[in-house]
Amino acid sequence: MMQYLETLHGPYGQYFAVERELYRDKTEYQDLVIFENQTFGKVLALDGAVQTTTADNHAYHEMLLHPPLLAHGQAKRVLIIGGGDGGSLREAVKHPIERAVMVEIDPAVIELSQRYLPELSDGAFSNPKAEVVIADGCRYVAETEERFDVIVVDSTDPIGPGAVLFTSDFYRDCKRCLTPGGVLVTQHGVPRLQPDELTDGYRKLTALFADATFYLTVVPTYTGGAMTLGWASDEPALRRVPLETLEERFAPLDGKTRYYNPSVHQAAFALPPEVQRLLRRS
Repeated sequence: MMQYLETLHGPYGQYFAVERELYRDKTEYQDLVIFENQTFGKVLALDGAVQTTTADNHAYHEMLLHPPLLAHGQAKRVLIIGGGDGGSLREAVKHPIERAVMVEIDPAVIELSQRYLPELSDGAFSNPKAEVVIADGCRYVAETEERFDVIVVDSTDPIGPGAVLFTSDFYRDCKRCLTPGGVLVTQHGVPRLQPDELTDGYRKLTALFADATFYLTVVPTYTGGAMTLGWASDEPALRRVPLETLEERFAPLDGKTRYYNPSVHQAAFALPPEVQRLLRRS
């Protein structure tokens, strides 16, 4: 049986037994492979790094979208940078928003995800709230005149085409695109294996926003322990919304999530000492 070896972390990695390879080729931007695994279902990998699976993607996509949207409480316009598999778009359109704009640089990711991994988007691409823009996300936030209540950066790791989505200039342009009191959420990898990614991100975000921190989620295929998601806003109160308020806002979504609930939301912002030390190092 074939094996897929993830090479993201150099001296440490993981392998997947490939039950069936569904697609393998190089797009204009990156190497892309989709295969089936007995434990994790369908797996999408880019440039040697697992991006998402049908079995555990909810722990990532739900935690990217629901904390900022439910904390904000009145978001109408959402911007997703990246996320071509459609998982983040799927979670966004569950909310009573007006528009969810997804900006993806690689149209092949969208096309192939819809063909081989339709479970991830679950019809979100055809939702009337959804709008897909094929463009460089970095350039989009630098040039657009639109403003958004929540911006979510559903990016790859800072390698290849995703590297520009971890720069100060990009974060500054994201802030420009936020409405007053808006929230920016980013992904910053696994602290155990990518500590510099966390400290560098914290330094850049705190230089731009009045309130910047991280929260945690656990995605088994993002190997190495809990992963960190960045939270940045000029409205500190959004990080301290009472549980009762979150529960009230969550009620229409109850039964539609597999990982997220309001209690998990609040607990996710409790960072272990080793992560806190990484922030102080920045």
